[in-house]
Amino acid sequence: MSLTESSASEIAQSASLASRRLATISNDARNFALTTLHAALSEKRDFILQANAKDVALATQAAANGELNQSVLKRLDLTRPGKYDDMLSGILSVRDLEDPVGRVTMRTLLDDGLVLERVTCPLGTLLIIFEARPEVIANIAALAIKSGNAAILKGGKESTESFIAIAEVISNALSKTEIPIPAIQLVKTRDIVSSLLSQDTLIDLVIPRGSNELVRYVKDNTKIPVLGHADGLCSAYIHSDADVTTAVKVIVDSKTDYPAACNALETLLVHEHVLESILPAVAEALLAKGVSLRCDQASKAALTKTLIPTQAALIQDSVDQDYNTEFLDLILAIKTVPSQSSESSAVQAAIAHINAHSSKHTDIVLTTSRQVADSFMAGVDSAGVYWNASTRFADGMRYGFGTEVGISTNKIHTRGPVGLEGLTIYKYLIKGEGHIAADYGGSGSKKWKHQKLGI
Repeated sequence: MSLTESSASEIAQSASLASRRLATISNDARNFALTTLHAALSEKRDFILQANAKDVALATQAAANGELNQSVLKRLDLTRPGKYDDMLSGILSVRDLEDPVGRVTMRTLLDDGLVLERVTCPLGTLLIIFEARPEVIANIAALAIKSGNAAILKGGKESTESFIAIAEVISNALSKTEIPIPAIQLVKTRDIVSSLLSQDTLIDLVIPRGSNELVRYVKDNTKIPVLGHADGLCSAYIHSDADVTTAVKVIVDSKTDYPAACNALETLLVHEHVLESILPAVAEALLAKGVSLRCDQASKAALTKTLIPTQAALIQDSVDQDYNTEFLDLILAIKTVPSQSSESSAVQAAIAHINAHSSKHTDIVLTTSRQVADSFMAGVDSAGVYWNASTRFADGMRYGFGTEVGISTNKIHTRGPVGLEGLTIYKYLIKGEGHIAADYGGSGSKKWKHQKLGI
């Protein structure tokens, strides 16, 4: 990794050239680089955390002055329990995954001696723009190296000291490996983002990691394909037959495990038949965790009736915008789903609300009915749809991807937590023996065999 202040065109050109070299390096050499990277980051933990502490101190003051969102502050802090260790373990998890490059996914015998193969290959050059989240540097470096891609990283000013320290450690580590130095570059120059976004002939994919404003800015200002999501507006639906214990556990974890995460729950839909049975138990557990509940008229009336007065007094009225808001905080919007004419119509109403209001990130259903669950999971148009499981499972590490470069709500190429597979594409290879197209069709006498071969 190099910490560079070169021009955008020089950065992109050197990264593009390095990506071609990196794509030819063996899996063993790439794995050795990740082992070396892990050892260096482990050894230099105190050095990196000291640098991170400087960023956190400045960010804490900025948050106190109202200049920085609390969710950004939380994402910045590498001392959060388990965060640094997760970063380290993610590198080894990526290293130990199957090589994603050069995997044959299709073989066809076109004719005797003429074989077509579809083979996985790296995307090329990645541009990652991130706010806070200093662990992104290590995550991206590991995923890029393993998948044979070059990566250009541009961090936000709030994580300056952290990413300079991490860049120094990674650069020293990779200098002892076969990885080309320009393959992983950390951009320090200010005001270079717009110039990098114009390098569409050299950069193959942009991955923004940060606020909605950052993601929207990137999407609006580049011709390069963008992998990302502007919002993590996740919803849950409690059906009439849900198990109360399961509902409480799953909803509380979805909302409170890490409220600042993009996979935290923001909207709770409740079947009207369980407003006075399951919902009060869920509400009590959420209130005990300090969650502010913003309820529609029916759910508020039910909770006012069933909760003790001190708890009921905490319930707030919702407004329409609450059901379109990613709070990233201990706030949850609750809405009633009418039973209508049948149970299936209630499920369809919940699906319709989610498809109209969610950000297509991750949505869940709480039910004991497989039929209801199957209908919900088929009908909800999101990257992740779960049955009786927390939204917090929307994560590359938890999916077994080692780590992730981000969550994609796109419908082209890759979707959901994006790990190694999402950083590869494919090419078609034909191996022949002097075959020519003129021999087939028209006046040609040869016929296609198009025989599927094992892979």
